[in-house]
Amino acid sequence: MLAVPFALAGPAPEAGAVVAVLLVACALVARTTRLRALAMSGALLLAPVLLVSDIWDSPQMRTVRDRPTAALAAVVLGLAALGLLAALMTRRPLLLPLLAVAALPFRIPIEVGGSSSNLLVPLYLVVAAGTLAFVVPALRADPELPEPKRAWEPGWLERLLALFVVLYGVQATYSADFDKALQQIAFFYVPFALLFVLLAQIEWTPRVLKACFAVLVGLGLVFSGIGYVEYATRHIFLNPKLIASNELHTYFRTNSVFFDPNIYGRFLVIAMLAVAAGMLRTTRGRVLAAGAVVLLALWAGLVLTLSQSSFVALLAGLAVLAVLQWGVRRTLLPVVAVVAVAGVAVLASPGTFGVDLDNLDASSSGRFGLVRGGGELFADKPVQGFGTGAFEVEYRTENRRTSGDAAVASHTIPVTVAAEQGVVGLLAYVALLAVALVRLLRGAAATAARAAIAAAFVALIVHTLIYAAFLEDPLTWALLGIGTALAAQAAAVPRRRRAHAQDGAAATPNGGLRTTDTSLPAT
Repeated sequence: MLAVPFALAGPAPEAGAVVAVLLVACALVARTTRLRALAMSGALLLAPVLLVSDIWDSPQMRTVRDRPTAALAAVVLGLAALGLLAALMTRRPLLLPLLAVAALPFRIPIEVGGSSSNLLVPLYLVVAAGTLAFVVPALRADPELPEPKRAWEPGWLERLLALFVVLYGVQATYSADFDKALQQIAFFYVPFALLFVLLAQIEWTPRVLKACFAVLVGLGLVFSGIGYVEYATRHIFLNPKLIASNELHTYFRTNSVFFDPNIYGRFLVIAMLAVAAGMLRTTRGRVLAAGAVVLLALWAGLVLTLSQSSFVALLAGLAVLAVLQWGVRRTLLPVVAVVAVAGVAVLASPGTFGVDLDNLDASSSGRFGLVRGGGELFADKPVQGFGTGAFEVEYRTENRRTSGDAAVASHTIPVTVAAEQGVVGLLAYVALLAVALVRLLRGAAATAARAAIAAAFVALIVHTLIYAAFLEDPLTWALLGIGTALAAQAAAVPRRRRAHAQDGAAATPNGGLRTTDTSLPAT
């Protein structure tokens, strides 16, 4: 009986993938609560059905096939747990943002489609419960009643996110590795887009922001502590490839509970920028001292990752904070000086920084060659690309590489987009970046929270130019969702003031001012 819905999805998985991304797009751009709720519920139900139907005949599903009763019981228990968590979120709205932030870094290794994937299972549960908490009351509400007023209204950013997601699904239909594209849609694009919608609709009060800040920084400190233990004991808890790499080199890289030192470093960078943004907006000595201690602890954890991409991302984020605090003119000269000193240091002693100027491919761990190969793939199919998820397959074919252990991910998001999605996808990607930066940076200097979000997003973009995972990283969607909500709340304040002023003028003779209190609620 469990096989029935999966069998129904089986004959046309490509069509199912397109329907899934169309539902996600509708959830992103819908202007009515009911339509958004319908689209979100459809995407949430369809994505796992498509995924399980795709891997139904694989060895890891043998237990489910052989024991359908036990599998059905597990599904029922899981749905009951989701319902309970959704009910708690409905009663206590603070739970959703707190649990979402807390679940962002935790990945669990699971065998999918013949390979091991590190999946954000806790975050999936939070997103599913949050979606359920939103969908049920939205669908039960009387459709004849007027829409409740909300600060967030979908704009160009949501339209471009929807466009990119739809392109991703459509271009998966002619990919040489459709299974990977489908997994990306089910594991990343669908749940993370729903996360964006949920976070964008939250009222981010100072209390909510402080609580999420405490969770983010607290996790960063805990992860750093685990990294210290790894370095002291010379024992890596996860990632067999990193263990082997450490045994071959004189240096030792830590990854804490992450499967990748660079993704670990990315998380620490986000936490450090949040702390730095708060320190720039206070003059209290105790707060500055505590912030300095926290930054030192996080910095030590970051150093032990030896993640060059994370170091560069941190510098980019700090530069954004400096511009927002002191302006471009005061920041430009120090930034140029730092870049110049770094360049001179690398040129003077390239070996110290692991750089071989005569062999850039070796000094970049093969990434220079991967970027060049990605460029060649783009030149072969510049308009439509090879299809989403196809980079590794096409790169191996183009370069006749058969080793399954060889790294063939481009580690440079624009190159991946260009090779897989061609000019069409590349234009959508560039437009998305431009609109996202405008939304997050405009007015970001007003508060520490908005400055931290803007700086973190710029740092993440820089990181993806050197490493990987842009829209495949939940941090991207979380930063966009929170930043969108904060920008909408800031834009709503002048409108409320004008409305209060108009109400006051209308309630007094000859347009006079009222003497009653018209102060605004905290936003």
